[in-house]
Amino acid sequence: MTSTPQAEPGERSVRRVAGGAGSAAAVDTIVVDYGGVLTNPLVETFVAFAELAGIDAGDLAQAFLAATERHGDTPMAALETGEITERQMVDRILAELPEGAGRILADGHGFGELWFRGRTPNEPFVSFLRALRRDGYRLALLTNNVREWEPLWRAQLPVDELFDVVVDSHKEGVRKPDPAIYRILFDRLGTTPQRCLFVDDTEENCLAAAEFGMRSVRFADTDSAVREISALLHRPVAVTAGAGTTGGAL
Repeated sequence: MTSTPQAEPGERSVRRVAGGAGSAAAVDTIVVDYGGVLTNPLVETFVAFAELAGIDAGDLAQAFLAATERHGDTPMAALETGEITERQMVDRILAELPEGAGRILADGHGFGELWFRGRTPNEPFVSFLRALRRDGYRLALLTNNVREWEPLWRAQLPVDELFDVVVDSHKEGVRKPDPAIYRILFDRLGTTPQRCLFVDDTEENCLAAAEFGMRSVRFADTDSAVREISALLHRPVAVTAGAGTTGGAL
């Protein structure tokens, strides 16, 4: 690890880390996903949501598939780019469910309201990110997310404290793994892909990042992600994650 000049008072020094054999640039920025990385796994949230909504989890999964076939895109993808509203997404799902299922949604309860009852922050990984920030790394959040849910997910995490840059799909009208959203990220950061390390629980998003030359860690659980990130940054594992978190897309 190379040394850096002392930061002026009130400034964080930026840590620059050798990127391995043949690497043309040093990593000084960690880019992370939201759902399934900074939160509990998607499957846990999905099952909890189905129970709260009084819908069989298998029926709900099938309704998402049927709505995708009918409309040509997944309901969540359309929601995350702002193409449709949460209410329109709910209507697409209700149309594919068995008659009488999901009545709580039909009666006006918000999807997000129920969804976030089963969504919890991944505190051990958030603590690890805090440690990286203290060490001088810049942090960025690259998330496929929903307009109506922004107050809900921001209430669970210290977003403004942790992240120098937040790129949110619903505000950009484009979502991972579209290359356009990665270009937006690099532009906002004012950096190159080679200076970034990307952490996401979805393989296609990691592959899209790799196309730009960005090193990536596929998040499967907190402990292994912390170990892999620490190894890539040539730093000791300073935080023991404890309870693992299994990945899942937003």
